[in-house]
Amino acid sequence: MEERTARCVNILADFCGKRDVPELSAANLQKLIGTKQADVMVLFGGSILQGGKVLAEAMKNEVARVYGIVGGEGHTTQSLRDTMHAEFPQIETCGKAEAEVFSAYLHEVWGLTPDFLECRSTNCGNNITNLLQLLKERQIPCKSIILTQDRTMQRRMEAGLRKYAGEEIAVVNYPAYETDVVFREGKLSCEREIRGMWDVERYITLLMGEIPRLTDDENGYGPRGKGFIAHVDVPKEVREAFSFLREQYPNLVRGANPAYAG
Repeated sequence: MEERTARCVNILADFCGKRDVPELSAANLQKLIGTKQADVMVLFGGSILQGGKVLAEAMKNEVARVYGIVGGEGHTTQSLRDTMHAEFPQIETCGKAEAEVFSAYLHEVWGLTPDFLECRSTNCGNNITNLLQLLKERQIPCKSIILTQDRTMQRRMEAGLRKYAGEEIAVVNYPAYETDVVFREGKLSCEREIRGMWDVERYITLLMGEIPRLTDDENGYGPRGKGFIAHVDVPKEVREAFSFLREQYPNLVRGANPAYAG
């Protein structure tokens, strides 16, 4: 039973955490989007600490022309503040927006400064709309974009962009981390250590919360429901894995928090 649970968690994670290239490199970008350098790369603040490292390494490798961080305050913000300050006590996080927290990390640890911050958004929907508005206001060309979000929310982030930009922007999905959940020593745990990683129960909660949102029906976020994102096909294997996990963890399906509604 525990091994099946781990397998089902990984099925959801592989689906939600869409990754288009094995690593961010000029060769991989050329193959995927026809150019060695994307116009824009954005880190979304819903990510764990590992997202900051991904952005920093991408900036060092010059995989994009412009780099930004998007995120105000949402349901994962306090966790980011607490974890960042615990890891780096010199970084003040109290009351700071997600984008400000990650920007401080980039400066403190890597000596880097992003080109822009967006600090007002509160959810995946206005992450996208505020980002697009900011790019327009600053006249930043964007025909191609690298999106880095927490693995649990990566596919929804792309679907949100597709809702407003259609196919006009070439998208490279690169979630902040990849890992499998395994059953060992009598409990579920991540196969490898990742900086700032959620505890397993929170990770399962975030993953399970995504499937009803991505399902394009009257209760989902797609065109047949709330209309927040473009249509997403949820494969049978994913639906079955979700159903199994819902039986095991009936109280872990995360509902939307009205405090962070757009």
